[in-house]
Amino acid sequence: MEAQLSTLCYLEQDGRYLMLHRVVKKNDVNKDKWIGVGGHFEKDESPEECLLREVREETGYTLTSYRFRGIVTFVSGDGVTEYMHLFTADGFTGTPTACDEGVLEWVPKDEIDNLNIWEGDKIFFRLLRADAPFFSLKLVYDGNGGLVSAALNGKTME
Repeated sequence: MEAQLSTLCYLEQDGRYLMLHRVVKKNDVNKDKWIGVGGHFEKDESPEECLLREVREETGYTLTSYRFRGIVTFVSGDGVTEYMHLFTADGFTGTPTACDEGVLEWVPKDEIDNLNIWEGDKIFFRLLRADAPFFSLKLVYDGNGGLVSAALNGKTME
């Protein structure tokens, strides 16, 4: 089994999230999907260090206010399990820069579910909207992008 550690952050402003439309990379598991910004840990990084570095690299922004919202365990179905550290941020400074992984766009929160997003992402967006306390969400996929099961804080979800 291969395990990966990553961060994902949704920057918030005026009722919108900054979303990344992944349209650049050829062999991208997220091709054509809309996701937040973030990426994989580098050696010896904490979740917060990875978060700050990745957001700066992908957006040009330096975070000044953020919240660690939960851990999402992604079982891809193709042999990789990713432990994603989910954050939201409502404070940042700097000048936005273009992202080499796709197109950044501010999307109203109530339109997120209409985008091409992963099925499991809809679950954690519901948790974020409800301002749920820190959570552990396990999402099991079938290897072809289909969500097989979801568990919140150790309990299977319907």
